[in-house]
Amino acid sequence: MINITSAALPAIHAATEADTETVGTPWINISVFLAFVVITLVVVIRASKSTSTAADYYAGGRSFSGTQNGLAIAGDYLSAASFLGIVGAIALQGYDGFLYSIGFFVAWLVALLLIAEPLRNTGKFTMADVLSFRLRQRPVRVAASISTLAVTFFYLLAQMAGAGALVSLLLGIGSKAGQSLVIVVVGIIMIVYVLVGGMKGTTWVQIIKACLLVTGVAVMTVWILAMFGFNFSAILGAAVETNNNPAMLDPGLKYGLSEITKIDFISLGLALVLGAAGLPHVLMRFYTVPTAKEARKSVVWAITLIGLFYLFTLVLGFGAAALIGSDRILNSPGGVNSAAPLLAYELGGSILMGLIAAVAFATILAVVAGLAITASASFAHDIYTSVIKNGNSDPKQELRVAKTTVVIIGLVSIAGGIGAQGQNIAFLVALAFAVAASANLPTILYSLYWKRFTTRGAVLSMYGGLISSVVLIIFSPVMSGAETSMIPGADFAIYPLSNPGIISIPLSFLLGFLGSMSERRPEDPKKQAEMEVRSLTGVGAEKAVDH
Repeated sequence: MINITSAALPAIHAATEADTETVGTPWINISVFLAFVVITLVVVIRASKSTSTAADYYAGGRSFSGTQNGLAIAGDYLSAASFLGIVGAIALQGYDGFLYSIGFFVAWLVALLLIAEPLRNTGKFTMADVLSFRLRQRPVRVAASISTLAVTFFYLLAQMAGAGALVSLLLGIGSKAGQSLVIVVVGIIMIVYVLVGGMKGTTWVQIIKACLLVTGVAVMTVWILAMFGFNFSAILGAAVETNNNPAMLDPGLKYGLSEITKIDFISLGLALVLGAAGLPHVLMRFYTVPTAKEARKSVVWAITLIGLFYLFTLVLGFGAAALIGSDRILNSPGGVNSAAPLLAYELGGSILMGLIAAVAFATILAVVAGLAITASASFAHDIYTSVIKNGNSDPKQELRVAKTTVVIIGLVSIAGGIGAQGQNIAFLVALAFAVAASANLPTILYSLYWKRFTTRGAVLSMYGGLISSVVLIIFSPVMSGAETSMIPGADFAIYPLSNPGIISIPLSFLLGFLGSMSERRPEDPKKQAEMEVRSLTGVGAEKAVDH
Protein backbone atom coordinates (compact mmCIF):
# COMPACT_ATOMS: atom_id res chain seq x y z
CA MET A 1 0.00 0.00 0.00
CA ILE A 2 1.85 3.07 1.23
CA ASN A 3 5.17 2.49 -0.37
CA ILE A 4 7.81 4.05 1.83
CA THR A 5 7.07 5.15 5.35
CA SER A 6 8.12 8.44 6.84
CA ALA A 7 10.82 6.55 8.67
CA ALA A 8 12.41 5.83 5.33
CA LEU A 9 13.02 9.44 4.35
CA PRO A 10 16.73 9.61 5.17
CA ALA A 11 17.20 6.31 3.38
CA ILE A 12 15.86 7.64 0.13
CA HIS A 13 18.63 10.20 -0.05
CA ALA A 14 21.16 7.66 1.16
CA ALA A 15 20.16 5.19 -1.53
CA THR A 16 20.72 7.64 -4.34
CA GLU A 17 24.02 8.85 -2.99
CA ALA A 18 25.37 5.40 -2.27
CA ASP A 19 28.47 3.94 -3.77
CA THR A 20 28.45 0.63 -5.60
CA GLU A 21 28.45 -1.43 -2.43
CA THR A 22 25.92 -4.19 -2.70
CA VAL A 23 24.59 -7.17 -0.80
CA GLY A 24 24.86 -10.59 -2.37
CA THR A 25 25.80 -11.23 -5.99
CA PRO A 26 24.35 -8.80 -8.56
CA TRP A 27 24.33 -11.29 -11.44
CA ILE A 28 22.28 -13.73 -9.37
CA ASN A 29 19.84 -10.94 -8.43
CA ILE A 30 19.36 -9.86 -12.04
CA SER A 31 19.14 -13.46 -13.33
CA VAL A 32 16.30 -14.33 -10.99
CA PHE A 33 14.55 -11.07 -11.88
CA LEU A 34 14.87 -11.68 -15.63
CA ALA A 35 13.49 -15.20 -15.17
CA PHE A 36 10.41 -13.69 -13.53
CA VAL A 37 10.01 -11.18 -16.37
CA VAL A 38 10.23 -13.90 -19.03
CA ILE A 39 7.72 -16.17 -17.26
CA THR A 40 5.21 -13.38 -16.66
CA LEU A 41 5.55 -12.07 -20.22
CA VAL A 42 4.59 -15.53 -21.49
CA VAL A 43 1.55 -15.45 -19.19
CA VAL A 44 0.61 -11.95 -20.40
CA ILE A 45 0.89 -12.96 -24.07
CA ARG A 46 -1.34 -15.98 -23.50
CA ALA A 47 -3.88 -13.80 -21.68
CA SER A 48 -3.89 -11.32 -24.57
CA LYS A 49 -5.50 -13.89 -26.88
CA SER A 50 -8.81 -13.41 -25.06
CA THR A 51 -8.60 -9.62 -24.68
CA SER A 52 -10.70 -8.04 -27.41
CA THR A 53 -13.48 -5.96 -25.82
CA ALA A 54 -13.56 -3.08 -23.32
CA ALA A 55 -14.87 -5.47 -20.65
CA ASP A 56 -11.89 -7.77 -21.33
CA TYR A 57 -9.36 -4.94 -21.21
CA TYR A 58 -10.73 -3.05 -18.17
CA ALA A 59 -12.15 -5.90 -16.09
CA GLY A 60 -10.59 -9.08 -17.46
CA GLY A 61 -13.95 -10.15 -18.89
CA ARG A 62 -15.12 -10.53 -15.26
CA SER A 63 -13.76 -14.06 -15.47
CA PHE A 64 -11.73 -14.23 -12.26
CA SER A 65 -12.91 -16.10 -9.19
CA GLY A 66 -13.00 -14.52 -5.77
CA THR A 67 -9.89 -16.46 -4.76
CA GLN A 68 -7.94 -15.37 -7.83
CA ASN A 69 -9.07 -11.77 -7.44
CA GLY A 70 -8.18 -11.84 -3.74
CA LEU A 71 -4.64 -12.87 -4.65
CA ALA A 72 -4.50 -10.09 -7.25
CA ILE A 73 -5.78 -7.50 -4.75
CA ALA A 74 -3.08 -8.58 -2.31
CA GLY A 75 -0.57 -8.25 -5.16
CA ASP A 76 -1.85 -4.75 -5.90
CA TYR A 77 -1.88 -3.71 -2.24
CA LEU A 78 1.48 -5.05 -1.05
CA SER A 79 4.10 -3.00 -2.83
CA ALA A 80 7.82 -3.68 -2.70
CA ALA A 81 8.56 -0.49 -0.86
CA SER A 82 5.81 -1.27 1.63
CA PHE A 83 7.49 -4.58 2.35
CA LEU A 84 10.97 -3.07 2.60
CA GLY A 85 9.87 0.12 4.36
CA ILE A 86 7.75 -1.55 7.05
CA VAL A 87 10.37 -4.17 7.92
CA GLY A 88 12.90 -1.34 8.22
CA ALA A 89 10.53 0.80 10.29
CA ILE A 90 9.95 -2.05 12.76
CA ALA A 91 13.68 -2.81 12.90
CA LEU A 92 14.45 0.81 13.81
CA GLN A 93 11.34 1.99 15.67
CA GLY A 94 9.98 -1.23 17.14
CA TYR A 95 6.41 -0.90 18.36
CA ASP A 96 5.73 2.37 16.54
CA GLY A 97 6.94 0.89 13.26
CA PHE A 98 4.44 -1.96 13.57
CA LEU A 99 1.61 0.58 13.80
CA TYR A 100 1.91 1.02 10.03
CA SER A 101 1.12 -2.67 9.53
CA ILE A 102 -1.90 -2.40 11.81
CA GLY A 103 -3.20 0.64 9.93
CA PHE A 104 -2.89 -1.04 6.54
CA PHE A 105 -4.64 -4.18 7.74
CA VAL A 106 -7.54 -2.45 9.49
CA ALA A 107 -8.14 -0.40 6.33
CA TRP A 108 -9.45 -3.52 4.62
CA LEU A 109 -12.33 -3.81 7.07
CA VAL A 110 -13.69 -0.53 5.70
CA ALA A 111 -13.47 -1.90 2.16
CA LEU A 112 -15.13 -5.18 3.12
CA LEU A 113 -17.97 -3.80 5.23
CA LEU A 114 -18.85 -0.64 3.31
CA ILE A 115 -17.48 -0.70 -0.22
CA ALA A 116 -16.87 -4.06 -1.95
CA GLU A 117 -20.35 -5.44 -2.60
CA PRO A 118 -22.32 -2.23 -3.38
CA LEU A 119 -19.47 -0.96 -5.56
CA ARG A 120 -19.47 -4.16 -7.61
CA ASN A 121 -23.28 -4.08 -7.94
CA THR A 122 -23.45 -0.44 -9.04
CA GLY A 123 -20.47 0.16 -11.31
CA LYS A 124 -19.16 -1.05 -14.66
CA PHE A 125 -15.43 -0.36 -14.91
CA THR A 126 -14.36 2.67 -12.82
CA MET A 127 -15.06 4.53 -9.61
CA ALA A 128 -16.74 7.31 -11.61
CA ASP A 129 -19.43 4.84 -12.76
CA VAL A 130 -20.63 4.66 -9.15
CA LEU A 131 -20.29 8.36 -8.35
CA SER A 132 -22.16 9.46 -11.48
CA PHE A 133 -24.87 6.78 -11.41
CA ARG A 134 -27.63 9.04 -10.06
CA LEU A 135 -25.91 12.42 -10.48
CA ARG A 136 -25.18 14.62 -13.51
CA GLN A 137 -22.64 12.74 -15.60
CA ARG A 138 -20.29 15.36 -16.98
CA PRO A 139 -19.16 17.31 -13.86
CA VAL A 140 -18.98 14.23 -11.63
CA ARG A 141 -17.07 12.09 -14.12
CA VAL A 142 -14.55 14.86 -14.81
CA ALA A 143 -13.94 15.41 -11.07
CA ALA A 144 -13.68 11.67 -10.37
CA SER A 145 -11.30 11.15 -13.29
CA ILE A 146 -9.05 14.02 -12.17
CA SER A 147 -8.95 12.57 -8.66
CA THR A 148 -8.17 9.09 -10.02
CA LEU A 149 -5.40 10.36 -12.28
CA ALA A 150 -3.89 12.36 -9.39
CA VAL A 151 -3.74 9.33 -7.10
CA THR A 152 -2.40 6.95 -9.75
CA PHE A 153 0.13 9.42 -11.11
CA PHE A 154 1.80 10.05 -7.74
CA TYR A 155 1.75 6.34 -7.00
CA LEU A 156 3.47 5.73 -10.31
CA LEU A 157 6.10 8.35 -9.54
CA ALA A 158 6.78 6.75 -6.17
CA GLN A 159 7.08 3.27 -7.65
CA MET A 160 9.30 4.33 -10.54
CA ALA A 161 11.57 6.41 -8.33
CA GLY A 162 11.58 3.59 -5.78
CA ALA A 163 12.83 1.21 -8.46
CA GLY A 164 15.85 3.43 -9.01
CA ALA A 165 16.44 3.91 -5.30
CA LEU A 166 16.60 0.16 -4.63
CA VAL A 167 19.07 -0.56 -7.41
CA SER A 168 22.16 0.58 -5.51
CA LEU A 169 21.62 -2.14 -2.92
CA LEU A 170 20.23 -4.94 -5.06
CA LEU A 171 22.33 -4.69 -8.21
CA GLY A 172 25.28 -2.57 -7.14
CA ILE A 173 24.43 0.31 -9.50
CA GLY A 174 25.29 3.52 -7.71
CA SER A 175 25.29 6.07 -10.54
CA LYS A 176 22.24 8.20 -11.27
CA ALA A 177 22.49 7.29 -14.96
CA GLY A 178 22.38 3.60 -14.12
CA GLN A 179 19.36 4.02 -11.88
CA SER A 180 17.67 6.10 -14.59
CA LEU A 181 18.20 3.25 -17.03
CA VAL A 182 16.53 0.83 -14.60
CA ILE A 183 13.52 3.18 -14.31
CA VAL A 184 13.27 3.25 -18.13
CA VAL A 185 13.39 -0.56 -18.29
CA VAL A 186 10.72 -0.96 -15.59
CA GLY A 187 8.52 1.59 -17.38
CA ILE A 188 8.84 -0.12 -20.76
CA ILE A 189 8.04 -3.56 -19.32
CA MET A 190 5.01 -2.06 -17.55
CA ILE A 191 3.75 -0.56 -20.82
CA VAL A 192 4.17 -3.90 -22.61
CA TYR A 193 2.33 -5.79 -19.83
CA VAL A 194 -0.68 -3.48 -19.96
CA LEU A 195 -0.81 -3.01 -23.75
CA VAL A 196 -0.58 -6.71 -24.48
CA GLY A 197 -2.50 -8.33 -21.66
CA GLY A 198 -4.89 -5.67 -20.36
CA MET A 199 -6.50 -6.43 -17.01
CA LYS A 200 -6.26 -10.20 -17.54
CA GLY A 201 -2.52 -10.13 -18.08
CA THR A 202 -2.00 -7.61 -15.28
CA THR A 203 -4.09 -9.70 -12.88
CA TRP A 204 -2.08 -12.86 -13.56
CA VAL A 205 1.17 -10.94 -13.00
CA GLN A 206 -0.22 -9.71 -9.67
CA ILE A 207 -1.32 -13.23 -8.67
CA ILE A 208 2.14 -14.65 -9.40
CA LYS A 209 3.81 -11.78 -7.60
CA ALA A 210 1.54 -12.12 -4.52
CA CYS A 211 2.34 -15.83 -4.26
CA LEU A 212 6.08 -15.12 -4.57
CA LEU A 213 5.99 -12.33 -1.99
CA VAL A 214 3.93 -14.15 0.64
CA THR A 215 5.92 -17.38 0.15
CA GLY A 216 9.26 -15.61 0.37
CA VAL A 217 8.27 -13.69 3.49
CA ALA A 218 6.80 -16.83 5.08
CA VAL A 219 10.02 -18.80 4.51
CA MET A 220 12.11 -16.03 6.08
CA THR A 221 9.70 -15.79 9.02
CA VAL A 222 9.81 -19.53 9.80
CA TRP A 223 13.60 -19.48 9.35
CA ILE A 224 14.02 -16.69 11.92
CA LEU A 225 11.60 -18.29 14.39
CA ALA A 226 13.50 -21.60 14.07
CA MET A 227 16.78 -19.83 14.86
CA PHE A 228 15.28 -18.64 18.16
CA GLY A 229 13.52 -21.90 19.04
CA PHE A 230 10.15 -20.57 17.85
CA ASN A 231 10.19 -18.22 20.82
CA PHE A 232 9.14 -14.73 19.76
CA SER A 233 10.08 -13.32 23.17
CA ALA A 234 13.64 -14.45 22.52
CA ILE A 235 13.65 -12.46 19.25
CA LEU A 236 12.41 -9.36 21.09
CA GLY A 237 15.07 -9.79 23.76
CA ALA A 238 17.81 -10.20 21.16
CA ALA A 239 16.58 -7.09 19.32
CA VAL A 240 16.79 -5.02 22.50
CA GLU A 241 20.22 -6.43 23.34
CA THR A 242 21.68 -5.92 19.85
CA ASN A 243 20.53 -2.31 19.67
CA ASN A 244 20.91 -1.57 23.39
CA ASN A 245 17.53 0.16 23.27
CA PRO A 246 14.74 -1.19 25.56
CA ALA A 247 12.46 1.65 24.36
CA MET A 248 11.89 -0.09 21.02
CA LEU A 249 9.39 -2.42 22.70
CA ASP A 250 7.39 0.46 24.17
CA PRO A 251 4.95 2.85 22.44
CA GLY A 252 6.17 6.34 21.64
CA LEU A 253 9.66 5.83 20.18
CA LYS A 254 8.58 7.81 17.11
CA TYR A 255 5.10 9.17 17.76
CA GLY A 256 5.35 9.97 21.45
CA LEU A 257 8.04 12.63 21.25
CA SER A 258 5.64 15.59 21.46
CA GLU A 259 1.98 16.55 21.17
CA ILE A 260 2.52 17.36 17.48
CA THR A 261 3.82 13.87 16.71
CA LYS A 262 0.86 12.32 18.55
CA ILE A 263 -1.61 14.37 16.49
CA ASP A 264 0.41 13.57 13.37
CA PHE A 265 -0.03 9.88 14.05
CA ILE A 266 -3.80 10.29 14.37
CA SER A 267 -3.79 12.16 11.06
CA LEU A 268 -1.68 9.46 9.39
CA GLY A 269 -3.93 6.74 10.81
CA LEU A 270 -7.03 8.41 9.37
CA ALA A 271 -5.43 8.65 5.94
CA LEU A 272 -4.24 5.03 5.96
CA VAL A 273 -7.45 3.46 7.25
CA LEU A 274 -9.83 5.53 5.11
CA GLY A 275 -7.57 5.99 2.09
CA ALA A 276 -7.29 2.29 1.29
CA ALA A 277 -11.03 2.07 0.56
CA GLY A 278 -10.73 5.00 -1.84
CA LEU A 279 -7.73 3.87 -3.89
CA PRO A 280 -8.90 3.69 -7.54
CA HIS A 281 -6.57 0.84 -8.56
CA VAL A 282 -7.83 -1.28 -5.63
CA LEU A 283 -11.50 -0.39 -6.22
CA MET A 284 -11.19 -1.32 -9.89
CA ARG A 285 -10.33 -4.89 -8.92
CA PHE A 286 -13.88 -5.44 -7.63
CA TYR A 287 -15.15 -5.26 -11.22
CA THR A 288 -13.05 -8.22 -12.39
CA VAL A 289 -15.31 -10.79 -10.67
CA PRO A 290 -18.65 -12.02 -12.05
CA THR A 291 -20.83 -11.47 -8.97
CA ALA A 292 -21.01 -9.42 -5.76
CA LYS A 293 -20.58 -12.65 -3.78
CA GLU A 294 -17.23 -13.20 -5.49
CA ALA A 295 -16.32 -9.56 -4.73
CA ARG A 296 -16.88 -10.21 -1.02
CA LYS A 297 -14.95 -13.47 -1.26
CA SER A 298 -12.04 -11.71 -2.96
CA VAL A 299 -11.82 -9.15 -0.14
CA VAL A 300 -11.87 -11.92 2.48
CA TRP A 301 -9.00 -13.66 0.67
CA ALA A 302 -7.14 -10.38 0.37
CA ILE A 303 -7.59 -9.65 4.09
CA THR A 304 -6.29 -13.13 4.97
CA LEU A 305 -3.17 -12.80 2.84
CA ILE A 306 -2.49 -9.19 3.81
CA GLY A 307 -3.04 -9.98 7.50
CA LEU A 308 -0.57 -12.87 7.33
CA PHE A 309 1.91 -10.68 5.49
CA TYR A 310 1.83 -7.96 8.13
CA LEU A 311 2.17 -10.51 10.92
CA PHE A 312 5.25 -11.81 9.10
CA THR A 313 6.67 -8.28 8.95
CA LEU A 314 6.55 -8.15 12.76
CA VAL A 315 8.89 -11.17 12.96
CA LEU A 316 11.06 -9.93 10.09
CA GLY A 317 11.38 -6.43 11.55
CA PHE A 318 12.44 -7.53 15.01
CA GLY A 319 14.50 -10.34 13.44
CA ALA A 320 16.41 -7.74 11.43
CA ALA A 321 16.89 -5.67 14.58
CA ALA A 322 18.23 -8.73 16.38
CA LEU A 323 20.47 -10.18 13.64
CA ILE A 324 21.55 -7.03 11.78
CA GLY A 325 21.23 -4.10 14.16
CA SER A 326 20.07 -0.55 13.50
CA ASP A 327 23.56 0.86 12.88
CA ARG A 328 24.35 -1.58 10.10
CA ILE A 329 20.92 -1.03 8.53
CA LEU A 330 21.23 2.75 8.54
CA ASN A 331 24.78 2.67 7.20
CA SER A 332 23.95 0.40 4.26
CA PRO A 333 23.39 1.86 0.76
CA GLY A 334 19.61 1.43 0.98
CA GLY A 335 19.33 2.78 4.52
CA VAL A 336 16.15 1.71 6.30
CA ASN A 337 14.91 0.00 3.12
CA SER A 338 17.82 -2.44 3.25
CA ALA A 339 16.64 -4.24 6.41
CA ALA A 340 14.79 -7.03 4.56
CA PRO A 341 17.50 -7.63 1.89
CA LEU A 342 20.23 -7.61 4.55
CA LEU A 343 18.21 -10.10 6.59
CA ALA A 344 17.74 -12.34 3.53
CA TYR A 345 21.49 -12.30 2.88
CA GLU A 346 22.18 -13.05 6.55
CA LEU A 347 19.84 -16.06 6.43
CA GLY A 348 20.38 -17.60 3.00
CA GLY A 349 23.25 -15.83 1.30
CA SER A 350 23.18 -14.71 -2.34
CA ILE A 351 20.48 -17.17 -3.42
CA LEU A 352 17.85 -15.97 -0.94
CA MET A 353 19.01 -12.42 -1.52
CA GLY A 354 18.46 -12.93 -5.26
CA LEU A 355 14.96 -14.22 -4.67
CA ILE A 356 14.07 -11.26 -2.46
CA ALA A 357 15.54 -8.90 -5.07
CA ALA A 358 13.38 -10.55 -7.74
CA VAL A 359 10.30 -10.24 -5.54
CA ALA A 360 11.03 -6.55 -4.96
CA PHE A 361 11.32 -5.80 -8.67
CA ALA A 362 8.37 -8.06 -9.52
CA THR A 363 6.25 -6.16 -7.02
CA ILE A 364 7.14 -2.82 -8.59
CA LEU A 365 6.22 -4.17 -12.03
CA ALA A 366 2.89 -5.56 -10.83
CA VAL A 367 1.88 -2.41 -8.98
CA VAL A 368 2.79 0.01 -11.77
CA ALA A 369 0.92 -2.16 -14.29
CA GLY A 370 -2.21 -2.05 -12.13
CA LEU A 371 -1.90 1.71 -11.73
CA ALA A 372 -1.40 2.26 -15.45
CA ILE A 373 -4.50 0.31 -16.44
CA THR A 374 -6.56 2.17 -13.83
CA ALA A 375 -5.45 5.53 -15.17
CA SER A 376 -6.06 4.50 -18.79
CA ALA A 377 -9.56 3.22 -17.96
CA SER A 378 -10.37 6.44 -16.12
CA PHE A 379 -9.40 8.64 -19.05
CA ALA A 380 -10.76 6.50 -21.89
CA HIS A 381 -14.00 5.43 -20.20
CA ASP A 382 -14.82 8.49 -18.08
CA ILE A 383 -13.41 11.41 -20.06
CA TYR A 384 -13.29 10.26 -23.70
CA THR A 385 -16.37 8.03 -23.93
CA SER A 386 -18.71 9.49 -21.30
CA VAL A 387 -17.84 13.20 -21.53
CA ILE A 388 -16.30 13.93 -24.93
CA LYS A 389 -18.39 11.40 -26.88
CA ASN A 390 -21.47 11.55 -24.58
CA GLY A 391 -21.45 7.77 -24.24
CA ASN A 392 -21.60 7.14 -27.99
CA SER A 393 -18.03 6.13 -28.80
CA ASP A 394 -17.08 3.04 -30.75
CA PRO A 395 -15.80 0.36 -28.29
CA LYS A 396 -12.79 -0.34 -30.50
CA GLN A 397 -11.92 3.35 -30.59
CA GLU A 398 -12.29 3.55 -26.81
CA LEU A 399 -9.88 0.65 -26.51
CA ARG A 400 -7.38 2.43 -28.78
CA VAL A 401 -7.67 5.58 -26.65
CA ALA A 402 -7.07 3.51 -23.50
CA LYS A 403 -3.93 1.92 -24.94
CA THR A 404 -2.65 5.27 -26.18
CA THR A 405 -3.21 6.64 -22.68
CA VAL A 406 -1.13 3.79 -21.24
CA VAL A 407 1.82 4.73 -23.43
CA ILE A 408 1.54 8.42 -22.52
CA ILE A 409 1.19 7.68 -18.81
CA GLY A 410 4.12 5.26 -18.99
CA LEU A 411 6.40 7.80 -20.65
CA VAL A 412 5.37 10.57 -18.25
CA SER A 413 5.91 8.32 -15.22
CA ILE A 414 9.35 7.29 -16.53
CA ALA A 415 10.34 10.95 -16.89
CA GLY A 416 8.85 11.78 -13.49
CA GLY A 417 10.55 8.83 -11.82
CA ILE A 418 13.92 9.88 -13.24
CA GLY A 419 13.34 13.45 -12.08
CA ALA A 420 12.22 12.30 -8.63
CA GLN A 421 15.40 10.38 -7.87
CA GLY A 422 16.74 11.47 -4.52
CA GLN A 423 13.47 13.22 -3.73
CA ASN A 424 11.15 12.50 -0.83
CA ILE A 425 9.24 9.50 -2.18
CA ALA A 426 7.10 9.36 0.96
CA PHE A 427 5.76 12.78 -0.09
CA LEU A 428 4.38 11.30 -3.30
CA VAL A 429 2.78 8.36 -1.50
CA ALA A 430 1.34 10.56 1.25
CA LEU A 431 -0.23 12.75 -1.41
CA ALA A 432 -1.80 9.73 -3.11
CA PHE A 433 -3.28 8.54 0.19
CA ALA A 434 -4.45 12.00 1.13
CA VAL A 435 -6.28 12.38 -2.18
CA ALA A 436 -7.85 8.92 -1.90
CA ALA A 437 -9.01 9.45 1.68
CA SER A 438 -10.12 13.05 1.22
CA ALA A 439 -11.67 13.13 -2.25
CA ASN A 440 -12.71 9.62 -3.16
CA LEU A 441 -14.03 7.91 -0.03
CA PRO A 442 -16.45 10.65 1.15
CA THR A 443 -18.10 10.85 -2.27
CA ILE A 444 -18.36 7.05 -2.53
CA LEU A 445 -19.98 6.72 0.89
CA TYR A 446 -22.35 9.63 0.28
CA SER A 447 -23.32 8.25 -3.14
CA LEU A 448 -24.04 4.79 -1.79
CA TYR A 449 -25.71 5.63 1.51
CA TRP A 450 -27.19 9.17 1.47
CA LYS A 451 -30.31 9.83 -0.62
CA ARG A 452 -29.98 13.62 -0.33
CA PHE A 453 -26.50 13.68 -1.90
CA THR A 454 -26.33 15.91 -4.99
CA THR A 455 -24.03 16.73 -7.88
CA ARG A 456 -22.88 19.96 -6.22
CA GLY A 457 -21.99 18.03 -3.05
CA ALA A 458 -20.01 15.46 -5.05
CA VAL A 459 -18.05 18.05 -7.00
CA LEU A 460 -17.30 20.18 -3.92
CA SER A 461 -16.26 17.12 -1.93
CA MET A 462 -13.90 15.77 -4.59
CA TYR A 463 -12.28 19.05 -5.59
CA GLY A 464 -12.21 20.22 -1.97
CA GLY A 465 -10.51 17.03 -0.81
CA LEU A 466 -8.03 17.14 -3.69
CA ILE A 467 -7.07 20.79 -3.32
CA SER A 468 -6.96 20.85 0.50
CA SER A 469 -4.76 17.75 0.73
CA VAL A 470 -2.34 19.04 -1.90
CA VAL A 471 -2.09 22.52 -0.37
CA LEU A 472 -1.59 21.20 3.16
CA ILE A 473 1.18 18.83 2.07
CA ILE A 474 2.91 21.59 0.10
CA PHE A 475 3.00 23.79 3.20
CA SER A 476 3.97 20.99 5.61
CA PRO A 477 7.36 19.78 6.90
CA VAL A 478 7.23 17.04 4.27
CA MET A 479 7.94 19.67 1.62
CA SER A 480 10.21 22.12 3.50
CA GLY A 481 11.54 23.16 6.87
CA ALA A 482 12.98 19.83 8.04
CA GLU A 483 16.12 17.76 7.43
CA THR A 484 14.13 15.13 5.53
CA SER A 485 12.04 17.59 3.50
CA MET A 486 11.69 17.36 -0.24
CA ILE A 487 13.34 20.79 -0.54
CA PRO A 488 15.96 20.65 2.27
CA GLY A 489 17.18 24.25 2.08
CA ALA A 490 13.75 25.92 2.01
CA ASP A 491 11.33 26.68 4.82
CA PHE A 492 7.78 27.70 3.95
CA ALA A 493 6.03 25.14 6.17
CA ILE A 494 3.07 26.67 8.02
CA TYR A 495 1.12 23.44 8.57
CA PRO A 496 2.89 21.56 11.40
CA LEU A 497 1.77 18.00 10.57
CA SER A 498 3.26 15.69 7.96
CA ASN A 499 -0.11 14.27 6.92
CA PRO A 500 -3.17 16.40 6.06
CA GLY A 501 -5.77 13.71 6.81
CA ILE A 502 -6.99 15.14 10.10
CA ILE A 503 -7.99 18.35 8.28
CA SER A 504 -8.72 17.38 4.66
CA ILE A 505 -10.85 14.28 5.33
CA PRO A 506 -13.41 15.97 7.65
CA LEU A 507 -13.36 19.00 5.33
CA SER A 508 -14.28 16.82 2.35
CA PHE A 509 -17.18 15.23 4.25
CA LEU A 510 -18.33 18.70 5.34
CA LEU A 511 -18.15 20.14 1.82
CA GLY A 512 -20.15 17.19 0.48
CA PHE A 513 -22.82 17.79 3.12
CA LEU A 514 -22.99 21.58 2.67
CA GLY A 515 -22.97 21.33 -1.11
CA SER A 516 -25.85 18.87 -1.09
CA MET A 517 -27.91 20.80 1.43
CA SER A 518 -27.45 24.08 -0.44
CA GLU A 519 -28.49 22.72 -3.86
CA ARG A 520 -32.18 23.25 -4.55
CA ARG A 521 -32.20 21.18 -7.71
CA PRO A 522 -33.09 17.62 -6.64
CA GLU A 523 -31.53 14.58 -8.23
CA ASP A 524 -33.62 12.01 -10.09
CA PRO A 525 -35.50 10.00 -7.39
CA LYS A 526 -35.94 7.05 -9.78
CA LYS A 527 -32.19 6.79 -10.35
CA GLN A 528 -31.64 7.04 -6.60
CA ALA A 529 -34.09 4.23 -5.94
CA GLU A 530 -32.54 2.11 -8.70
CA MET A 531 -29.04 2.65 -7.31
CA GLU A 532 -30.15 1.77 -3.77
CA VAL A 533 -31.82 -1.46 -4.87
CA ARG A 534 -28.95 -2.43 -7.16
CA SER A 535 -26.19 -1.67 -4.64
CA LEU A 536 -27.88 -3.61 -1.83
CA THR A 537 -29.32 -6.55 -3.77
CA GLY A 538 -27.44 -6.73 -7.07
CA VAL A 539 -30.71 -6.74 -9.05
CA GLY A 540 -30.06 -5.21 -12.47
CA ALA A 541 -26.30 -5.13 -11.99
CA GLU A 542 -25.54 -7.71 -14.68
CA LYS A 543 -27.57 -5.75 -17.23
CA ALA A 544 -25.49 -2.61 -16.54
CA VAL A 545 -22.29 -4.60 -16.65
CA ASP A 546 -23.01 -6.11 -20.04
CA HIS A 547 -24.23 -2.85 -21.55
